[in-house]
Amino acid sequence: MSILQEFKAFAVKGNVVDMAVGIIIGAAFGKIVSSVVADVVMPPIGILLGGVDFSDLAIVLKEAAGTTPAVVIAYGKFLQTVIDFTIIAFAVFMLIKGINSLKKKEEAAPSAPPAPTMDQQLLTEIRDLLKQKS
Repeated sequence: MSILQEFKAFAVKGNVVDMAVGIIIGAAFGKIVSSVVADVVMPPIGILLGGVDFSDLAIVLKEAAGTTPAVVIAYGKFLQTVIDFTIIAFAVFMLIKGINSLKKKEEAAPSAPPAPTMDQQLLTEIRDLLKQKS
């Protein structure tokens, strides 16, 4: 089998297509989560911390000179990213925890015992007949 045929067989497998769809949906979901964090969650946190906008925090290493921009360490953007990650990770944790609790409830729900097989029924009848003869 040539490399081209092997690649074609790999690329059109269901798992690869499913993975591609998952990545696309995940990227779109990532934008939604980023918006929730930046536009809904962070403003109240900023107010609680005295109106600090984390993304503007930076240490200037060298001031701007003419057309040369300033050299800065933008630790505020890093801090903002860490906070975003923590919030997203906690939200995903809570989602997975909820899903797992639903699965546990389904597993714990009593289910009817399986119906005996024909062999089991026959063996039960033989046992009962032997008990009657004894």
